[in-house]
Amino acid sequence: MEWRGRRQSGNIEDRRGQVGGGGRGLGAGSLGLVAIVVVGWFFGIDLTPLLNGGALQGGAPSHPADPTAREFVAVTLGDTEEVWARVFREQVGRPYHPVTLVLFAGVTASSCGDASGATGPFYCSGDKKVYLDTDFFQTLATDLGARGDFAMAYVVAHEVGHHVQDELGILSKVNQIRSQVSEAQSNALSVRIELQADCLAGIWARDAKAQFGSIEPGDFEEAVHAAKKIGDDTLQRNAGQRPMPDSFTHGTSAQRSTWFQIGLASGQIRACDTFSVKTP
Repeated sequence: MEWRGRRQSGNIEDRRGQVGGGGRGLGAGSLGLVAIVVVGWFFGIDLTPLLNGGALQGGAPSHPADPTAREFVAVTLGDTEEVWARVFREQVGRPYHPVTLVLFAGVTASSCGDASGATGPFYCSGDKKVYLDTDFFQTLATDLGARGDFAMAYVVAHEVGHHVQDELGILSKVNQIRSQVSEAQSNALSVRIELQADCLAGIWARDAKAQFGSIEPGDFEEAVHAAKKIGDDTLQRNAGQRPMPDSFTHGTSAQRSTWFQIGLASGQIRACDTFSVKTP
């Protein structure tokens, strides 16, 4: 992905290095499952299995305020702004309101509770912000085996996809339904919302190639590979657990990669209707 020297979004809130706003006073071990529950409904990547397995316990930050990471995220976010502005204009018939992306180190506050690097990037509908500890990119590459800059861009695009869902009124409707059904049904709805965000990330990837010419050979393959690496079944197996479908909240590796490719092939929001299919 060719991103250096390109337009950067101004909707970046960098809290890294701020006292009380992004410090590392609380690590993965001290937050534990409490942070994972409190953070909210829609984690972009559920690292709970790895957290339980100890893969993310401890460890020092590699580069808590790396300006290169900020530039990369700002360029990727800028691309999503341009893509979704056009897609909303052409397919929805109204303006798209860009999301704010918060960079933090370790722990920071959000309207959905404390954001922790242990839980992975996520979108909070309460304040309409994406939260990202850029050290997650290292986790993505080293612990999860999903390397490459486009794999990182896919993560950002997935979280922005949740904001797109919020803009379309989908998240509020699903939240309401999930509060009224059983845990298993709630998890099943979560899978569908996450797969739709993967599909929306695919739309972004398609348009990034056509609109900016920033896609290089192998980029799409990096995103598909990343989607496979963060499926619920794969994460649970890697944590030494037997996959438990009723506990899935994001979908299997096959589902995540498939829906990304559906968005990539179609470029249409209507093609990302994960709710109307019997098995997503």
